[in-house]
Amino acid sequence: MFALAPEWLTVPVDANALDPAIWPENAERTASGEISIAGVSASELAAQFGTPLYVFDEDDVRARAEHMRVTFESAFAAVGTTVSVYYAGKAFLSTAVVGWVREAGLRVDVCSGGELAVALAGGADAAQLGFHGNNKSIAEIERAVGLGLGTIVIDSAIEIERVAAAATRLGRTQAVRLRVNSGVHAHTHEFLATAHEDQKFGITLADAAELVAAIRAQSSLDFRGLHCHIGSQIFDAAGFAESAARLLSLHAELLADGPVPELNLGGGFGIAYTAADTPTPLEELAAGMAAAVAAVCARLQIPLPHIAIEPGRSIVGPGGITLYEVGTTKQVTVPDAASNDGDDVTRLYVSVDGGMSDNARPALYGADYTVRVANRAPAASVRLVRVAGKHCESGDIVVDADYLPGDVAPGDLVAVAATGAYCFSLASNYNYLGRPPVVAVRRGVARVIVRGETETDLLARDTGVAPTTTNEERIR
Repeated sequence: MFALAPEWLTVPVDANALDPAIWPENAERTASGEISIAGVSASELAAQFGTPLYVFDEDDVRARAEHMRVTFESAFAAVGTTVSVYYAGKAFLSTAVVGWVREAGLRVDVCSGGELAVALAGGADAAQLGFHGNNKSIAEIERAVGLGLGTIVIDSAIEIERVAAAATRLGRTQAVRLRVNSGVHAHTHEFLATAHEDQKFGITLADAAELVAAIRAQSSLDFRGLHCHIGSQIFDAAGFAESAARLLSLHAELLADGPVPELNLGGGFGIAYTAADTPTPLEELAAGMAAAVAAVCARLQIPLPHIAIEPGRSIVGPGGITLYEVGTTKQVTVPDAASNDGDDVTRLYVSVDGGMSDNARPALYGADYTVRVANRAPAASVRLVRVAGKHCESGDIVVDADYLPGDVAPGDLVAVAATGAYCFSLASNYNYLGRPPVVAVRRGVARVIVRGETETDLLARDTGVAPTTTNEERIR
C-alpha cells in the first residue's frame, strides 16, 4: 500500500483492468486499449457528446431490472406469496429509463410532482405508481388522487386528512400505505440511515396503530399496509429481516380490526463502488428476506401478505459511468505522519472538467468511487491519485483515492464507474456549469436520452438578459 492510501484500498495488479463487479456488463477494453461501453469507445463518446458525460449501458440496466423482478418473484413464490417491484425513481429518472423498467415488469416510485410528470411522460400507468414524500403539497396530492395513482404513502397524521379530503372531493377511494420507522437502520452514513425515530420520515411504531385507525375511519381511504425503508447501501438481509419482524408484529395486531393485504419492505440494496465493497448476491438477499417474512408469519400464525420492494441504485447504479477529460495534474507534497524518519510523500491530483456539480455524493456522504484511464491503457507504474473537480470548493473531489498509471496527463479521458444512481439526480449548476447530457448506449449505437445544458440555457432564466440575446452575442 502507498503512503496516504486508505486502509481499504489495495494496489491493483492491473490499473487498467475493469472489475466486472463494479463496471457495466458491456464495458471492456478494446484492442487499442480504450474503454468501450456496449461497442462505443470512450473517445467516440467524448467526440460526439463532449465531457463531462453520463453514459448508461442500456442493456445492463434493462437486465438488472428484469433480474430484480424475477429473483424476488421466485424467492417469495417459494414461501407462498407474491411481490411487486417498484423502481425508486429518485435514483435516476428519465422517460427512457421509465420505459426500460416498465418493459421489465416493474412499477415506479416517485417523490414529487416533477417525478410524477416524468413517469407519466415515460408511459407509466398511474395505477402502477407509488408516491412517497414527507411533505407532499396539497396540489401534488390532488393531482395524484385525480390520476387514480396506485398508492400514496402516508408520512404523517396531517397527510391522512389531506389525502382523504382530496379523495372525497374527487369521488375516489385512494389506496394508501403508512410509513413506519422500525428502529432498524443501515450501518452507513448517518444521513443515509432513514429508519431512526428522530428524523423526518415516517412515524414511530408506537404511534402506528392510532394512525391506522384514523386511516380506516376515512371512507375515502383504502389502507393497504405498512411501509418501511431502513437505509441505503445495505449489503445483507439481516437488517431487512429484523425490520420485517418488527413490522409484522404490528401487522398482526392490525389484522384484528381489518385487512392488511400488503407489506412494503423498501429498498436500499447496496452495490459495489470499489473492490472493497462486497454486496450480497441478489438471489441470497431475496431468499433471506423471503425466509424471514415466512418464519415470522408462521410464528405469529398470520397469512403471508403481498410484499413490495423499492430498489433503485441496485438497478441503475452499476450500468452508469461518467466520462471526464483531464485538464491539469499536480503533484502535492504531504507530510507523512506514519513515517518515523520525517520523510514527506506526494499525492497526484488529477483535475477534470466536472466535479461536485455532476456528482455530489463524495461531498455529501464521503462516497468512494473507482476511476480508470479511458482513452488508452497506459503501461506506466501506478500512482495514488485524487481526482478533483473544477469547482471553486476545496471539497470538490470526485474520487478521493484510487490508483492510476503515473503518466495520466492533460487531455486523457478518465471514466468513473457506478455513477448511474444519484449523480444526475443530485446534479446542480454550481459555478454556472451546465448539467451534462445523459447518453444511452446499446449494441454499438449511442443516443442522448437527456440533453445537456448550455450557457444559453442557464441565462434563459436570468431576467436581466434579453430573450433574443444568446450567450455568444453577449460575448461579442
